[in-house]
Amino acid sequence: MAEYASEDIADHYRGLILSGRVGAGDRLPTVRQTARDLGVAAGTAAKAYRSLESEGLIVTRGAAGTRVAEHPSVLPGELLGHLREAVTQAKSAGISRSELLSALQATWADQPEL
Repeated sequence: MAEYASEDIADHYRGLILSGRVGAGDRLPTVRQTARDLGVAAGTAAKAYRSLESEGLIVTRGAAGTRVAEHPSVLPGELLGHLREAVTQAKSAGISRSELLSALQATWADQPEL
């Protein structure tokens, strides 16, 4: 089984939120459930959730659980379309996730700040 760090968990949920796959008000699994599902310590999952909460992407409301914030930043639809197309093309070409992410990070670094 893969080992997950808190940042890996936060990245996963951040991606789901930013891509619109989970929307405002949607409930996330509990910290304990996330820890159990991924085979990590509850503290690791809790750290990921705290990171997302500090970014304003999720809110924790006691018995109501952890939910996606009412107004999370979501990527514009056109950009999501381009990303989905890039992923489809990369998969068709046999490019791995890590290779695509590395190329994206390098491309981002090469672009001038606006």
